Amino acid sequence: MKSLFNTEAHEEIIARIHQLSESSERQWGKMEVGQMLHHCQFPLKISLKRHKSDGNANFMLKLVGKFFKKSLYDDKPWRQGLPTAKGLKVVEDKNFAEEKDILLGLVNDFHNEKDKKEWDPHPVFGSFTPQQWGQMQYKHLDHHLRQFNV
Repeated sequence: MKSLFNTEAHEEIIARIHQLSESSERQWGKMEVGQMLHHCQFPLKISLKRHKSDGNANFMLKLVGKFFKKSLYDDKPWRQGLPTAKGLKVVEDKNFAEEKDILLGLVNDFHNEKDKKEWDPHPVFGSFTPQQWGQMQYKHLDHHLRQFNV
């Protein structure tokens, strides 16, 4: 499984993000490209402690999270059209260039944490090893970049 902590995978994700344009069309789902770029920032911000969360994920979300957790860092691609958690949906219009720049910065910041040994638990999924954090971030970005055919 690729990891965003791996230099080659990091460079691949950066190159794929650069392939996007304002006119990139989704292959599935409802988000436009700017909205997707904004959505992809949430998991990175959570891991970097830059996302304000009330810390109280509801019981059902945590229960579903237990069953979904392993799929966050295995080799099997996620299927198209998976539902998005309510708090991570992006419905308002977003500026493509701004969102792209922010996402690129977060991807780089996350990659630069590759030697970090201790990570706070995820608010829904709980504890991850550093390896699982890197794999999860790669997999989420890969899923949405495939959504826009890059």
